[in-house]
Amino acid sequence: MALTFPPMMQGQPVDEDAFTEAQRQATLGCDAGLITYGTRADVIEAALILSPEVPLSKAMAMLPLCAVGFQNALGALAPPEVSVHLEWDGKLRVNGASCGAFDVAASTDDPNAEPDWIVVGFRVPFLPESDEMGHTPDRTALAAEGCADVAPDQLIESWARHTLHWINRWETDGPRGVHTEWRGLSHGIGEDVTQSGLKGTFMGIDEDFGMLLKDENGQTHLLPLTTLLKGQA
Repeated sequence: MALTFPPMMQGQPVDEDAFTEAQRQATLGCDAGLITYGTRADVIEAALILSPEVPLSKAMAMLPLCAVGFQNALGALAPPEVSVHLEWDGKLRVNGASCGAFDVAASTDDPNAEPDWIVVGFRVPFLPESDEMGHTPDRTALAAEGCADVAPDQLIESWARHTLHWINRWETDGPRGVHTEWRGLSHGIGEDVTQSGLKGTFMGIDEDFGMLLKDENGQTHLLPLTTLLKGQA
């Protein structure tokens, strides 16, 4: 049965790799709002094609925005004791353990150019990789964290609705609302991290969601979200 999406969004089921298929469809010139999705027994994945009419440096806000939409969606469907947090680079954490991630691609990597399209997609394990999860305590799956009754189709539909809500807020009010929501859900601020080959303390984010990283010498580096772009499929 086909999934139901909000107005201005359309769905296209895929057998595998929704993120790659979304990039292919975007390159072919499909309309923004297309969601490619897959709901296999072990993995849930979906990707959304967007065309924000701003320079890429600003449009990259779609990555944390879509991740906030996912947190809101899973938070609404999962039992109340399930916690969902967001890492700066798109990774997701459920009850403290790594549980899938978001990726982002665009038609250009020039921060000052307006992209023809941006694709943001997630891939989340629903079932554990093995029955012996004690060997990988930092990795988990939704079913192992109390979400076995969350229907994959329902999660993708809810993600679309919550993401559209945040897109509308972003278009109306700018990034401030998303910025505030993301900070409240973020994982790792104040901790030592390694990102893009740099080691230091994750101090927070700038107005465009760039990572502020203070190294051991006290120098603060700005890592823009564009460093997370994946190469085109």
